[in-house]
Amino acid sequence: MSSDCSVDDAEKGIAEGCYAIPITLQSSRPSIVSQDSCSGKGGLPPPCLPLPPLPHAKFETIALTLPSKELSQNELALIRRPTKKRVSSWVKFRLWYNTYRRFFTLVILFNFISLICAATRTWEYPRNYTGAWILGNLLFAVLVRTELFTRFLYLVLCSAFAKWPPLWFRLGISSALQHVGGIHSGCAISAVMWLIFKCSLIFYDRVSLNGAILAFGVLTNLAVGFAMLSALPWLRNSHHNVFERHHRFMGWAGVVFTWVFVFLGDAYDSQTKTFYVSKVAHQQDFWFLLFMTILIIIPWLTVRRVPVEITIPSPKVAIIKLKRGMRQGLVCRISEGPLMEYHAFGTISTGIESGEHYLISGVQGDFTRRLVENPPTHLWTRELKFAAVGATSSLYRRGLRVCTGTGLGACLSTCIQNPNWYLLWMGSDQEKTFGPEISGLIKKHLYPDRVTLWDSKARGTRANTVKIIKDIYHAWGAEVVIITTNAQGNKEMMEGLKEAGIPCFGTLWDF
Repeated sequence: MSSDCSVDDAEKGIAEGCYAIPITLQSSRPSIVSQDSCSGKGGLPPPCLPLPPLPHAKFETIALTLPSKELSQNELALIRRPTKKRVSSWVKFRLWYNTYRRFFTLVILFNFISLICAATRTWEYPRNYTGAWILGNLLFAVLVRTELFTRFLYLVLCSAFAKWPPLWFRLGISSALQHVGGIHSGCAISAVMWLIFKCSLIFYDRVSLNGAILAFGVLTNLAVGFAMLSALPWLRNSHHNVFERHHRFMGWAGVVFTWVFVFLGDAYDSQTKTFYVSKVAHQQDFWFLLFMTILIIIPWLTVRRVPVEITIPSPKVAIIKLKRGMRQGLVCRISEGPLMEYHAFGTISTGIESGEHYLISGVQGDFTRRLVENPPTHLWTRELKFAAVGATSSLYRRGLRVCTGTGLGACLSTCIQNPNWYLLWMGSDQEKTFGPEISGLIKKHLYPDRVTLWDSKARGTRANTVKIIKDIYHAWGAEVVIITTNAQGNKEMMEGLKEAGIPCFGTLWDF
């Protein structure tokens, strides 16, 4: 999903304000800033005490009035945004060259070196079995993007290594699981390189081959190449529907062309100039292609049209309620039709026994605008859900989940279902914006001991995001911070936390 550029700076997490400013709060109810945490009565476990003055969430409406006297220069300085600290080049490089890019680099380098060896006849195997290298790469590219396989990986790794190994090892598991897309991209591009090499060999030996093999080799190249180009970051993020349409349907066309290409190429005998179908099943590329096709089909067998309830608590947000309880850390994709325009949202659920889950959608694009203007009674979804980095929360003894605005949808289930996780939610007038259902879940399951709500409208200032996260991280005794926000907020929070040596994971903005 592309970042939401319409939210204010507070929700982007880019402000560097202080905890309080000299503005009088008038309310018949208690202040939104709780003093419990200052006195060590916030309900946190004894090992974390004494606590810094961290405000707990209280859902209430507070009227703001300007002070009666003119503010002094010192008071104005509290409101002004302080100078940003310079982030070291090493931290920036580490964030840029993340595990995604490391996976990508390793896959590309391995395939590129192998390709050079094949082209120079240094290594004959990939030259003689180029089809197997093409389909092997495509198989891995599809495998790491298949819901069934990724769910299996999360289940095995998060169950086997929960809490007991060293922290660096558990952080490595989370990072690897979050960034498997680097393997997908690297294998897909490598497959195209091998496909071009394969076609060059075919055209070099075109006299002894059937013309149909040459034709379908070119068609396969074009289809797979277009599918790859449609996934370029600038196109995918700026024109999501164009990316989805071309990547999916050109990819499917590429699979069909590949089947024909493999059958013709493996069955053809250049000596007798005839086709022997019995030869096909004895080739590696046939089995790679068969397994890849099965992996592509499996998720589509779980597509269902399901009833939904949509509430519009404010013009900015739509709350979508679906049946079935969910484990934490899962992503739900919904669409108005069975084939096109699937949109991913984090799921909110109290557990698999609850019988329901919620999605929070910011009203930004055409799809969500249609949900508000003409709420449907049914939507299409895949019953097999995708796992996200939040699903690795069980690896850690304690953690902090940070989100802004609608990013709550990816965070709340983790904190509800795991009592060792703390929620920091930043936004503007959250209870009014997101409605009683969402705020009710927070009140029931997290308030007051495991949530801090930063309401920029009620406080009259924007959050010094990194400082608040650091304070809660140390007070709560967390091992890791997981952030869900937009690109700008993600960049600034991750830079600040990495500079401070705090383990953290953010929203993945891959390349």
